[in-house]
Amino acid sequence: MKLGIVGLPNVGKSTLFNAITKAGAEAANYPFCTIEPNVGVVTVPDERVTTLSEIYHSKKTIYTTIEFCDIAGLVKGASQGEGLGNKFLGHIRNVEAIVHVVRCFEDGNVVHVDGRIDPASDIETINMELILADMEVLERRIAKATKMLKGDKSLQKEIDLLNKINEHLGEGNVARTMELDEDEEVFVKSLDLLTYKPVIYAANVAEEDAADDAEENEYVKAVRAIADAEGSEVVVISAKVEAELAELDDEERDMFLEEMGINESGLDKLIKSSYSLLDLISFITTGEDETRAWTIKRGTLAPQAAGKIHTDFEKGFIRSETIAYDKLMEAGGKLSTAKEHGWLRSEGKEYEVKDGDICHFLFNV
Repeated sequence: MKLGIVGLPNVGKSTLFNAITKAGAEAANYPFCTIEPNVGVVTVPDERVTTLSEIYHSKKTIYTTIEFCDIAGLVKGASQGEGLGNKFLGHIRNVEAIVHVVRCFEDGNVVHVDGRIDPASDIETINMELILADMEVLERRIAKATKMLKGDKSLQKEIDLLNKINEHLGEGNVARTMELDEDEEVFVKSLDLLTYKPVIYAANVAEEDAADDAEENEYVKAVRAIADAEGSEVVVISAKVEAELAELDDEERDMFLEEMGINESGLDKLIKSSYSLLDLISFITTGEDETRAWTIKRGTLAPQAAGKIHTDFEKGFIRSETIAYDKLMEAGGKLSTAKEHGWLRSEGKEYEVKDGDICHFLFNV
């Protein structure tokens, strides 16, 4: 999974990126200090994997990962080449979802590119640049399809849909807010529009607003209103707190969070939101050689889940010996006890793998 971190200059993107990936991207108090998209890979913590690895004395323990891409600050006019321009709009095309960092704190020492704190305006600026970039793509596609229409009348339906999307964007709306049927959704997804990508708004607050019981500030409320209207997610996060957490070991980190009145770090919130937004789950394979988590789309059938491990597993799929993690724990981690209770199941080709399933795939090629 690859997430792109975007936002206006000086909203805390690189500070947040540094903190959650510990990759050391340059964070400076001036626009465009991120010139190439920095990439950092983050391990997704999973206690189930840790526990199973200990039970089976696995030689290797492998967690799933998320790739974060810190994309340079966009400004008004980026779609026409302003600031660092189209180059960075291109980088956004390569990610599965967007983490849009929005400044929700006052600080006279950190300049704002527009000279004022206004989350709604900031979001609109970024969205408008992405909308304009998408409209450019659509107009080229419409022109090409219209040219080909003379020889292929079946293209009229495609042209009508392209015009419908273009009109929606032209009214200042992002593509993800369009009402589409199933076939239209498949087609729009194939266009790879920037404004159709799912979004998590990261409301970057001051340190004192990071506590779970802190009253939401007006800036965060403005971000929530926009996210709710378009069906996006919001994570309230303090890049400053995350930067401090990044310097601590696990024990110190837990103590710091407790003192701050925070139940979970911003990174953990982002991971949960991204899994929810992209409708992802994890299944686990375990044994003496290796315990490993695998990320799949919710609703994936057992043969396709097996194919994540190796294509031969999918081609020659016979069945999956499956047990829910919670049931294995209830059996004290012993498969023999789980079998006695009938908790170890034999699942066929039509089985939808569930989050936390422990699977052993049988195949024959």
